[in-house]
Amino acid sequence: MSTTTTPPATRPPVPATPSTPSTPDRVARRSSIGLGVVLVAQLMLVLDATVVNVALPHIQTDLGFTPAGLSWVLNAYTLAFGGLLLFGGRLGDVLGRLRSFEIGLAIFTVASLLGGLATSPAWLIASRTLQGVGAALAAPSVLALVTTSAPNEAARNRGLALFTAVSSAGASIGLLLGGALTDFVSWHWTLFVNVPIGAVVLVLARRFVTETPRVRGRFDVVGAVTATLGSVAVVHGFISAADRGWTAPLTLASFVLGLGLLALFVRTESRVPAPLLPLALVRDRTRGGALVLMALVVGAQFSTFFLVTQYLQLVLGFSPVATGAAFLPLSLAIFATSRVSARLVAKVGPRPMLLVGTLGLTASFVWLSSITTTSTYAGHLLGALVLNGVSAALVFMPVTVVVLGGVDRAQAGTVSGLLQTAQQLGGAVGLAAIVSVYASKAVPGQFVPGVEPAFLTSATFTLVALLVAALVLRPRPARAGGQPQPQPTRESVAVAAADGAEAS
Repeated sequence: MSTTTTPPATRPPVPATPSTPSTPDRVARRSSIGLGVVLVAQLMLVLDATVVNVALPHIQTDLGFTPAGLSWVLNAYTLAFGGLLLFGGRLGDVLGRLRSFEIGLAIFTVASLLGGLATSPAWLIASRTLQGVGAALAAPSVLALVTTSAPNEAARNRGLALFTAVSSAGASIGLLLGGALTDFVSWHWTLFVNVPIGAVVLVLARRFVTETPRVRGRFDVVGAVTATLGSVAVVHGFISAADRGWTAPLTLASFVLGLGLLALFVRTESRVPAPLLPLALVRDRTRGGALVLMALVVGAQFSTFFLVTQYLQLVLGFSPVATGAAFLPLSLAIFATSRVSARLVAKVGPRPMLLVGTLGLTASFVWLSSITTTSTYAGHLLGALVLNGVSAALVFMPVTVVVLGGVDRAQAGTVSGLLQTAQQLGGAVGLAAIVSVYASKAVPGQFVPGVEPAFLTSATFTLVALLVAALVLRPRPARAGGQPQPQPTRESVAVAAADGAEAS
């Protein structure tokens, strides 16, 4: 019997398909997208501190703010942000950083929509306060999400570098964006712009950002409430003094209530098992002095944006866009000087830089106090703004090094949050005091009469900061046995340096 051999069946060719990315590639892509999402949120939170600055004259005209009351547009956000910042950090530890970030960003986005719809001073101030609450819950989680989302050390370092760059550039972007929106659309869009950005970030965050592990802990609610309300009462006292006088019952009541609440805060922190502010951290003379110095400097710096913004538009006739651009030399001076400040700290130490920086800031404010109705931008403001920027950059990095020096790694995050809180609350109280001085000397219908005493008050703030640097701040002694003090972590230095650039 013969057999026939059948050739094996030939399979049809399989069409070529793109290769599926490997697991490491997918992880890297996901982390990159997640990093971008978080950094967009960070940029939004940072620029919101300055985006409304350029719009202040338009807001005052549309809503009928008094000269002193206008400062609440900035301070309502800053007080809520600074007062609840440590509480927001604790919330992220207990609930998870991603969840705290989402809750805070959702509040911030809704508050931005409400603020854009504002038709009265009270409505806008309430919305800005709610924005600050949202920012306080979201901001402390941003750095943790940047570092924990990185798949390796190289990606982590890139994320930290991008975080610092975004935070440093946020103030300048806010001024330019605020000017463009106010000029070409309306000041309402300085707040509306956050709504689509926040919505997109909320949609993408859950998909591309990894949640952090939770830790058990208690909430120091009393501490958060007393710190925030105490600061608000003190700021209200300064604003009331400008409108009603220093001896008015409401002014005195505000100061008494504020100081009483702050005293209760200190008492609470010494007794609760999980305080927002471990008092041992601020009992250190050097660290406490550096925090006071930072609060004084940022308080003085806030006056630069608040007063110069209005001067450029109301006296020199600058458009909102031109006003935003007018601050670029200050921002570029900060950026350029910051590139070398870290090396300078290593060579000469923090104290000499702080002395030079605070002296330069004092000189810049004295210079600004001389502007009149006949002054020009190039002849009278440009040099003062550049000097201010260079001097500010010489202060922020050394303060960071001093505050974080000698801090164990486990406490670095708390101390970084404390530094940010000093910046925000110092800025709010300082601005309130300086604006109160301005308003007390103001003449209806004229902007310039109150400028000189206001900027001289700013100069007084930085002169006191100079004295603190000279008399209080001393090099830290080495530990027993010749062991050097522990160095600040990369994360804590990044967040503090970035927020320092933002504050300027």
